[in-house]
Amino acid sequence: MMTNPFYPSLFSPIQLGGHTLRNRIIHASIVTQYVANHAPTEKLLNYYRSRAAGGAAAIITEPIAMTAHNRLPSRLRAWDDGGLDQLKLAADIVNGEGALLMGQVQDSGRGRHSVGRNDGAVGASALPDDLSWTVPAALSVAEIEDMIIDWAKGCARLQSAGFAGVEISAGHGHLFHQFLSPWSNRRQDHYGGDLEGRGRFLSSLITAIRAECGYPFIIGLKLPADDGVAGGIDLGLATDIAALLANQASEFDSWTWVWGAHARSLYKHLPDAHGERHPYLKHIAELRKVAPDMPTGAIGYITDPNECETALTDGTADVVFLGRPLITDAAFPNKCEQGREADIRYCVSCNTCWRSIIDGSGLECDNNPRVGSADEHDWQPVGVEAPKHVVVVGTGVAALEVAHTAARRGHRVTVAGDHSRIGGKTALHAALPGGENLSSVYDYQYLMAQRYGVEFALGRRASAEDVLSLGPDQVILATGSRSGQPQWLSDEWAESGLIPSVREMAADLLERSDMTEGRAVVVDQDHSEMTYAIAELMTTRFSAVTVVTARERLGHDVSLINRQGIYQRLHDLGVEIVCNVEPVDLEALKDAQLRVQNVYSGAVQEIHEVVALTHASSRVPNNELSAPLREAGVEVQMVGDCRAPRSLLATTREAYEVANHL
Repeated sequence: MMTNPFYPSLFSPIQLGGHTLRNRIIHASIVTQYVANHAPTEKLLNYYRSRAAGGAAAIITEPIAMTAHNRLPSRLRAWDDGGLDQLKLAADIVNGEGALLMGQVQDSGRGRHSVGRNDGAVGASALPDDLSWTVPAALSVAEIEDMIIDWAKGCARLQSAGFAGVEISAGHGHLFHQFLSPWSNRRQDHYGGDLEGRGRFLSSLITAIRAECGYPFIIGLKLPADDGVAGGIDLGLATDIAALLANQASEFDSWTWVWGAHARSLYKHLPDAHGERHPYLKHIAELRKVAPDMPTGAIGYITDPNECETALTDGTADVVFLGRPLITDAAFPNKCEQGREADIRYCVSCNTCWRSIIDGSGLECDNNPRVGSADEHDWQPVGVEAPKHVVVVGTGVAALEVAHTAARRGHRVTVAGDHSRIGGKTALHAALPGGENLSSVYDYQYLMAQRYGVEFALGRRASAEDVLSLGPDQVILATGSRSGQPQWLSDEWAESGLIPSVREMAADLLERSDMTEGRAVVVDQDHSEMTYAIAELMTTRFSAVTVVTARERLGHDVSLINRQGIYQRLHDLGVEIVCNVEPVDLEALKDAQLRVQNVYSGAVQEIHEVVALTHASSRVPNNELSAPLREAGVEVQMVGDCRAPRSLLATTREAYEVANHL
């Protein structure tokens, strides 16, 4: 076998559990919400097929229903033989593309991150979940032993259906993690007490699965490292757990470690660009020293093939688990193997995927509008029989997504805009704390646009006459939006220019580096991540920062996992947060005071030493070109914020769909 010239370690085979993986890339378990009534939907089968055909060596499914206790209809069925045909269908599709399929063994126990409590929860002890405050029913010894039998027999069914193995998820605050942790396991019976007792559920399960399935069959472990819970599992205890499990190393085939729990530390299991890249690898390297010969997985904010290769060559790991990067680009492995890194649609680590599955809408991605579509890994657009000259007005991600997709279909495309740079408001966000990865969205779009012959006429604000002079058959307006004037801001104050929008404030602050004494106040009526990134930036330019909002908390437009990170950073930076208020009586600003009024009681309080006030208000579409162009007889469509202010996810998806209907 030839050595890959680009990433020789990443694209070398490895033996696990009697199976051969063709390379070292494993698709980490991701809940898709693509299962209905315990059966895979066509979208799930498309998803698996594309990732297998896209080059992943193995795919770990979302948790599979195996026990009498947990039979959620959103999980594939393996508690009896009734689900075998559906399981075999999924395995055949993955195996047919040269990859292996593995199922995940998991129960959330008392853990819950959706709204409300889990009334059917079970756990080690009748103690509240650190996040949802769900109090589970404590499992009896007999119930634990029944679950072990159920899981072992369920794994045997997976094996008979063509699955190559399983991963036991004993981290992330799930049930096995809850048994391992002294914080959540206060039992004094066979499955509690000291570490050996707390680890008996997991170790007994490993033994039972191996006895039921034998070889070849892969058993992988996902173990807790630092769960971020006081009194829980830290790196010292994680080392002890590893040493305990190393005593039965002959019964399982690989392991890795994960961070966070169902607590305020939940955000740590999906790190983003606000922290260092691949933050957990150095700890994984230390933990594997307990049993250095055990095949070990690298995981956590790894998005680049060079990061994968380094993790394999520096002794950290033997395989790499990728979740979010393979959602964004199903062909990530193939493109890396072929040295086509520039063609990758890179994960921006925004965690929109996590939000989409928690909200129940099904897995989606900001930077991939085709998730779950047929042939997603090797998409070729349907060509057009009658090409048009499509003029796209705008330079943001909506404009660029329309432009490159339409050009790939055979249209002649011209992009006109008043900025010499591309990216629109996303480019501004990319310059802010934690936003740097967002540049890969428009960088990819621009590269594809250039490759497929899109013409760019930039640096001039396009009037209706300018657009018409290009002789368009179709105009796509993707001119974005602007900050509106909030109700509390009078015309007089708005016209003074003393109270800018946060975008205007950010653009100014990015050009400066000086520190101003006094307090800057952000009035948050937007609740998006960009607003809080600007607040972070402001802490480097003002000696004090306050965020006020009329709502009861920050981040209403942000997923729980990202909202936790926002609160952590803002509190760490000393940002004052005042909820349920809005400004009143702006005349007090002349004395460096801002009066805010409680939206419920009407009580007024003052914020002192205010030297700057800015607002993150609802946005207004920039759609002024629509009427004159339509009056001139041109067909016009609006996409993105120009149509109505929306998320990056909605923008890229809508732009893609519009381009495919031109």
